[in-house]
Amino acid sequence: MARLRGLRGIVDYRMLTVILLILTGWGVIGYRLFQVQVVEASDYRQAAEAQRIRVRETTPARGVIYDRQGRVMAVSVDSRSVYADPRQVDNPAGVAAVLGGLLKLDILRLEKRLRSDSSFVFVARQLDDETADEVEALEFPGVHFVTEPKRVYPSGPLGSHVLGFVDVDSKGIEGLESFYDVQLTGAPGRILAETAPGGLLIPQGRHEIEPAVPGMDLITTLDREVQFTSEEACLDALKETLAQRCTVVVMDARTFEVLAMAVIPTFDPGDRRNLDPNSGVLTNTAVRSVYEPGSTQKLVTVTAAIEEGVVSWDTLYLVPDTIEVVEGACEELQSDEDEAGDDGEDGEGAEEAEEIAGCYRDFSPHKDEVMSVKRCLRESSNVCMVKIAQDLGAEKLEKYLNAFGYGRVTGIDYPGEASGEVNLEYGCSTCPTSAAIGYSLSVTPLQLAGVYAAIANDGVWRQPSLVSSVVDGDGRRLTERGGERRVVSEETARTMRDLLREVVEDGTGRLAAVPGYSVGGKTGTARKFNFELSSYGEEFLVSFVGMSPVEDPRLVAAVVVDSPQVGLTGGSVAAPVFARVMERALHQLGVPADA
Repeated sequence: MARLRGLRGIVDYRMLTVILLILTGWGVIGYRLFQVQVVEASDYRQAAEAQRIRVRETTPARGVIYDRQGRVMAVSVDSRSVYADPRQVDNPAGVAAVLGGLLKLDILRLEKRLRSDSSFVFVARQLDDETADEVEALEFPGVHFVTEPKRVYPSGPLGSHVLGFVDVDSKGIEGLESFYDVQLTGAPGRILAETAPGGLLIPQGRHEIEPAVPGMDLITTLDREVQFTSEEACLDALKETLAQRCTVVVMDARTFEVLAMAVIPTFDPGDRRNLDPNSGVLTNTAVRSVYEPGSTQKLVTVTAAIEEGVVSWDTLYLVPDTIEVVEGACEELQSDEDEAGDDGEDGEGAEEAEEIAGCYRDFSPHKDEVMSVKRCLRESSNVCMVKIAQDLGAEKLEKYLNAFGYGRVTGIDYPGEASGEVNLEYGCSTCPTSAAIGYSLSVTPLQLAGVYAAIANDGVWRQPSLVSSVVDGDGRRLTERGGERRVVSEETARTMRDLLREVVEDGTGRLAAVPGYSVGGKTGTARKFNFELSSYGEEFLVSFVGMSPVEDPRLVAAVVVDSPQVGLTGGSVAAPVFARVMERALHQLGVPADA
């Protein structure tokens, strides 16, 4: 009996152990089920959805860019791009040879891509319809098409330096396309769909569409007709003078809106395949390139002197043909010229070599003459201008250079604007007098156009602009206006306009005259500085900046021609370009004749 009880105890112990193991197992299973069904339920649900749910991002339509008249200058259209699934390509070498020849691609590089482990590789993007049809007709296995937006510029090169361009993914990388990229791009949409194994859509499954938000449209201040005339006039000037580059800025004298910003040579923003990125052709010189303005700067010197009461328009000066600010400088300069056999440069404003030596001379030798301030500006006398600057003083000159915006950006809505520079360092004996005649400082064509526009606008400077409004999908116009500041009095501005009129009617700017309209402006001829030689070279930057009609100016235009080989002065090269552009622009805006 005792033995039987012992065996029964062993059996009971074993049963208890089995029961405990079963209970422990069920506990583990229960805990795991709790973890899976409760604690980690959302993670597993998301993993399951990831296998069934497909999300595709949709590209928003990029905004359209218009000129001020509502004419399209940049728009996006659907285009076809070719891609391949290398897993489906039967003969990578043969396909690469045919497509490479047709699409002008590197055949070996294309073959390498067609042999990759990827399921998707682009072959060529944004093809024209004719080429896309040729590729499609080949019916190569594994070669497919996808629709993508392509940026198109209907007017080709017209306004290209202002508009800029986008990359192959429609992201703005230059010009207005870059500056307003966020507004133009919009927001991408989403398409969410539940699919069965194999990728088939489940009709009763989850399906959501979040539409893309189209980009906003830009209404620019550009006038396509004025832009065309400016580019055409620049192109003709390059042909006639063999110059390197021509830049024109046309600005509304009341609003400071830019009607034209032309740079020649130009480029087609829709086809940049053959452009050398190091050639400088992509640079918008109107905004990004600085230069010493030469005699066009004399406007500020005389304006400051009149505003400060130092002179009036009829103040008289005894003017020799040379003046020195460094003792013995003129004698040293003459000695250097005698050794070199140099008998001088032709053209107004040939003061650059003299500035280096501290000796300033007029265009041509003359006896001592009595000149009024009006005549000083009309004939662009360097010596007379130096005398005015000496009476004005360096501090007051610098005050007005700052007021007109020299040495800082205008704030125009364009990327990469250059600020220019004013160099009136203490201890530099020639810098103040050099600045008075357009040296020891640098500006952009846009900045100088703004200086003259302030005089045209009765002494008030405004921030220039290239876009008048941004239009959202509901048609609402979002407009931001820049600041303004008074630079000189209305009376001084009127006086300066009268003096500028004299320059065109009876001075160095005669070729800037426009039939039927009064014109005021100033010529400039400045020798280019050679940074490699640390001295002025033999090439010139010539310019003309002016306004019309003089009594109530509507437009201001600045013309800068770089390194002309035929004609070396602003009066002979830049002034005729100004006249041609201004006449067409005044007619385009319907401005009544006044002369």
